[in-house]
Amino acid sequence: MPKPFVSELVAGSAVDAVFLLAERNMAHKKDGNPFLTVTLADRTGQVKGVVWDQVERIAAAVTEGDFVHVRAQVGEYRGGLQMVVKDMLRVPADQVDPADFLPTTSRDVGKMFDRLREMTGRMQNPHLKRLFEVFWADDEFVAAYTRAPAAKMMHHAYIGGLLEHTLSMAVLAGMVAGHYSGVDRDLLLAGVILHDVGKVRELEYARRIDYTDEGRLLSHIIIGLSMLDEKLGQVPDFPPVQAQLLKHMIVSHHGSRAFGSPEPPKTIEAVLLNHIDEMDSRVNSIREYVAKDPSDGSWTPYHRLLERHFYKGPGPDTGND
Repeated sequence: MPKPFVSELVAGSAVDAVFLLAERNMAHKKDGNPFLTVTLADRTGQVKGVVWDQVERIAAAVTEGDFVHVRAQVGEYRGGLQMVVKDMLRVPADQVDPADFLPTTSRDVGKMFDRLREMTGRMQNPHLKRLFEVFWADDEFVAAYTRAPAAKMMHHAYIGGLLEHTLSMAVLAGMVAGHYSGVDRDLLLAGVILHDVGKVRELEYARRIDYTDEGRLLSHIIIGLSMLDEKLGQVPDFPPVQAQLLKHMIVSHHGSRAFGSPEPPKTIEAVLLNHIDEMDSRVNSIREYVAKDPSDGSWTPYHRLLERHFYKGPGPDTGND
């Protein structure tokens, strides 16, 4: 039988299938006996689960990031679905199709990258144009850049998400640069393409989307600066001031220290980059949230982070006048 995906699960059904073990935590009941809470995932989403029996055996047999064969009963808990897991065994990675477990952009990755490369090919600044020729000539980098997600959870959190997010921002940047006078179009575009470049190493995305050790220790901002420095060393006579302005865009793109930027934006191009990044990531996040809401009503459930419900439009026609 075909694998049931998370999005297809319904309360009351039995499950005997393979999932990715995204999270695993040991806890204890009031009587002191242990139990496991788990998060199981595939490319359609995640579902919470709990293990009440054979806890120590299962905990010793599987770890986060494993593909696991699960036997469980699907129920409801606090308004959502929950699996009560009867058994869980690790499955070798070569026995599963990775495409079943990682969400992927619906867009054509090759076409998106070709369009981005075409944009850098039209740059008027010879130093920035040469810089991107160096980046695009690095096959290992291009493979990672076109596959990486843009985030673990919040926006564009799927394979190819970083490229999709970057291209969308690049299109917006071209519109904005054409609207305001005095904007360095090439610098703005360069900042857009490189602002999240460190995410190719901040995140892991072979089996699941999560943070690497390097990502947790350094952040994509620091990693991105290091990657930029490496490529700048391959561009003869790159102007030092231009290098500083480009690094500043990476450093400041979160907008403020409170949101993780060591410095706030201090140039027009950096300010524009921050707002373009915020707009594109916010729109994608809201669209994903609305699209994943299974209810038929006019409003989504309350979004805790954004502190609001979102209007989806009129509900189904009931036939009443």
